[in-house]
Amino acid sequence: MLDSQTLYIVCSILLALIALVAYQLFSHKLPLPPGPPGKLISGNLHQVPKSEGWQTYAKWAKTYGPVIYLRAFHKRFVILNSAKAVVDLLETRSSIYSDRPVIWMFSKDLAARHKAVFNISSLNPRFKQYRKQLNSGLNSRATQSHMPLIEQESRTYLIALATSPEKFVSHTKRCAGAVILKIAYGWTVTSNDDRLVVFTEEGLRIGGEMSQPGRWFVEIFPLLRFVPAWMPGAGFKRRAAWVRQRMTNIDRFPFNWTKEQIKSGNYIESFTSIGLQPEGGKPLSPEEEDILKWCSAALYSAGSDTTVAVMESFFLMMTLHPDVQRRAQAEIDRVIGKERLPTIDDKNALPFTMGLIKEVMRCAPVAPTGLPHRVTQDDVYQGFRIPKGTTVVANIWAITRDSDMYPDPLVFDPERFVPRPGFEVQTDPRKWVFGFGRRVCPGAHFAETNLFLNITGILAIFNISKAVKDGKEVEPDIGFVSYGTIAHPKPFDCRITPRSPGLLASLSMA
Repeated sequence: MLDSQTLYIVCSILLALIALVAYQLFSHKLPLPPGPPGKLISGNLHQVPKSEGWQTYAKWAKTYGPVIYLRAFHKRFVILNSAKAVVDLLETRSSIYSDRPVIWMFSKDLAARHKAVFNISSLNPRFKQYRKQLNSGLNSRATQSHMPLIEQESRTYLIALATSPEKFVSHTKRCAGAVILKIAYGWTVTSNDDRLVVFTEEGLRIGGEMSQPGRWFVEIFPLLRFVPAWMPGAGFKRRAAWVRQRMTNIDRFPFNWTKEQIKSGNYIESFTSIGLQPEGGKPLSPEEEDILKWCSAALYSAGSDTTVAVMESFFLMMTLHPDVQRRAQAEIDRVIGKERLPTIDDKNALPFTMGLIKEVMRCAPVAPTGLPHRVTQDDVYQGFRIPKGTTVVANIWAITRDSDMYPDPLVFDPERFVPRPGFEVQTDPRKWVFGFGRRVCPGAHFAETNLFLNITGILAIFNISKAVKDGKEVEPDIGFVSYGTIAHPKPFDCRITPRSPGLLASLSMA
């Protein structure tokens, strides 16, 4: 039985919710965008997909149009399923469409992740400082300075693939983590089960759990965050307290480790060490240090998982399309030869291979629905109103399968991006997969450099094919799973065998 105070709180919340929903539905002249009909109070909550939502939204778009409206109790969502709608709103009107929706489980009262780079409001004064610091650490000039590290870790990655190819996912995670952890903190990764690589995976898994749509009732009834943790049904609050403590430890450990290395005088220059020692020698204020800590954490959490997801998709696509793989290998052999690995300077000389990388990004966008945006004022689009505070989601997966932009979108065809006489290349998918407006990914150039070196190195040295079991080829399970924003292919097996032993041997000797 509920006590009288709890019953009063619950009834007050329900009455306020009913009044708010009625106001939203009936107080405006302009209609909301169309969408699947929902229930009077809960709206479309029962229809929100638990997995691969991008496919459901794309199906709804065929019925209701490219701009779809959904509601979960009082929370409003607009799903953009076309390139035009995304450009019109998230790019052209980015001044009002660059905020982030509040995730109450991340709030100050619960898990305290509200200051994280990817959660912070664009209206917060920190937002511009975050962008400035991250751009300085990941722009083209910074990426160029990191080339020796990126190339060395790529070679280590290739040797690991030759040694134990069945662990290609673990090797991919190690490579991505090794690069970004050295850049962010000066930390050297020495194994696949390195402490910070494991921390990164745990942090991403926790973040995905906390932001999973429909999982936490407090997202619908924010006042619940004030109920006592001991109250029946308040398990979300106990979970949030655990996440706060665990994530604080995960973030604090590498940052404090770098500070200790600086004190000892035995440190490797990194994003964090440079930030902790500004020109002029003036110590950072607590606020400045906190900003640096969150930026460093953003580098090592987001910078690794996105690269891993694209690389996993690359292995899957090469397993499924051996003809495409052979053509890219032939181009590399013809242009580069078999005496050395491709370098970043070879990009323009490998148009088909570059097309292959773009086609992987198009067919398997790393964040199929991107990071959510939030509109900061009432807006009107194509005769429909989009109320202030609405969460706006770009269905990148649907855009990269738009047959008007990408004919035969279900066909894996790098040719669509290869310049040639009489052919107009199709829209570069990098326009969509790295975000929009003021929230575009600051590490796009850095990520592309990593992907190019790893993918061309693998194509130069290895063949990727279907796994064999009991003498028969095993068809991989084609599908994607998401633990938050980033989508990874479902686990699959493949064969990775050397095709250039001489080049591989030269790496081991270097």
